[in-house]
This record gives sequence, structure tokens and C-alpha cells, in this order.
Amino acid sequence: MTTETAKPAAKDNPKNSVQSVVKAFSVMRSFTPEHFELSISDVAKRTGLDRGTAYRLLHTLQEEGYVAAVPRTRRFRLTLKCLELGYTTLTHFSLRELSRPLLSGLLDDVADAASLGMIDGPDVVYMERIQGDMGGRQLERRVGVRVRIYAAALGQAILAYEPQEVQRRVLEMSPRIKLSESTITDLDALLDRLAIVRQRGWAFSDGENAYGLRTVAAPVFDARGNAIAAISATVTAERWQNRDQFIEKAVPRVLAVTQELSEAIRISGGAINIGRNL
Repeated sequence: MTTETAKPAAKDNPKNSVQSVVKAFSVMRSFTPEHFELSISDVAKRTGLDRGTAYRLLHTLQEEGYVAAVPRTRRFRLTLKCLELGYTTLTHFSLRELSRPLLSGLLDDVADAASLGMIDGPDVVYMERIQGDMGGRQLERRVGVRVRIYAAALGQAILAYEPQEVQRRVLEMSPRIKLSESTITDLDALLDRLAIVRQRGWAFSDGENAYGLRTVAAPVFDARGNAIAAISATVTAERWQNRDQFIEKAVPRVLAVTQELSEAIRISGGAINIGRNL
């Protein structure tokens, strides 16, 4: 098995980090719903900065309009202008558009293909797909393609968060046929599989949907905690001959993507379009 070495993140190299920016954001994060008004000393204590640095950063943020002084006190609070940081941009994108660069990032060192999917009836529908070198495999997984949930980790990662009666009804909507020798078609076995997926937070398929392909998938949640989509990373068995090594590498990467998308949906207050318009 051979894999490319991941490119080092900027935070791994101190030369790539602007510490004044890091400190400014730490000051802004020091304000919480429980501590929405803070003095300079409070900010210094909560951020680990010295009092002079906290003073300068607070007054800089005040000049830029992100922090305001609380009248008749020596305290400060965040202003509503903070909502502009990313919110306006986020709300102009759909879930598909937000997922594209994140899916591309999975191809850097952990996947041969990465997808965004949503459930529609007994199917998971591919809403976005980034595909690299599949080793000559002609796999039709373009946007709009449907695959039965019972055989797809991408669909199971979403269905696992529905009540069991809903899971059973969805799985009974269509015939369950073996797509490979590894495909699970027994209803009770599939329900047991979904219970495991929900418990651990991710799904895994090893040749169940297409022979020789391994997939890790995890759900994307809306602001209410409902699983509304899923992200998957797929590799050929030739590239990752050791399935445990693939799982160890792919699971945290896929979860990081789904957590980022879930947080974007939460922050947007539902303004991000998560519909099925292709």
C-alpha cells in the first residue's frame, strides 16, 4: 500500500501563523453567553494574555466595531457586527457549494472519491461528487445518481439517525438484492448495522455496494440535530489493502468535514440551502 504524505497544515509551522490575529480571535472567543461582559483583567485571565496585550486588542476591536464598551462600567461586550464574520458569505452558499472544497480536500491523501449524499425514499442521491483516479474503474456516481440505501454507507450514515420504525419502512420500500458477495440484504441484520452506525457515529462499507471499493461515511446534522445529509470517502482496495488502516485514517477526516458543515448550518440559522435542487 502506498499513500501520499499529507501536506502540513499551516498551524504546524509557527512561521505561517500571525500571532496577533490568533490573539485577537482568542479575545473574541473569551466572551460567552455566561460571560458576555468582561473587563480587561477578565479577558487577560480567560485568554492567558498579559493585561497590556488584552487592553490593546480590546481597543483595536472596539475601533473596528466588533467590541463596545459597556456604559458606566469598565467592561466590554461583543457587538452585532461580529455576525458579519462569515455569516453573510455562508448564507449565500448551498450545502453542495460549501461541500465542494471539503470533498476535494479528502482526495489529497485519504480518498479516491468523495461524495455528498441525501436520502430520497429508499435511495441515497449523490448531490456532489469529486472523483480522482479510480484505477481504471468506470464507476457511475455522478451528481443525481441514486443508490439503494441498504447497500451504501453514504445512505446508512443518514438513516441510522431515524427511529427504527422509519428505518424498517425505508428498507422495505424496495427489493434488496446482492450487489456483491458482501452485500447485506437481511432486514434484521441491516437494522443491527444501523444501530452500530448510530452508536459510533460513522458507517463503513467494504465492497458491499461495488466490489473492491471501501467507503467511510458520516452524517451532516441540521441545527435541530437531524441527520440531513452525509459525506463519504471512498478508496479502491488496491490502494488501501489494509481496511483497518483506511478506517483509522479516513474516519477522523470525514468527521471533521461533517462537523464543519453541521456547524455552518447551525451558525447560519437555517439560511444555507440544504434542499435537493441539483
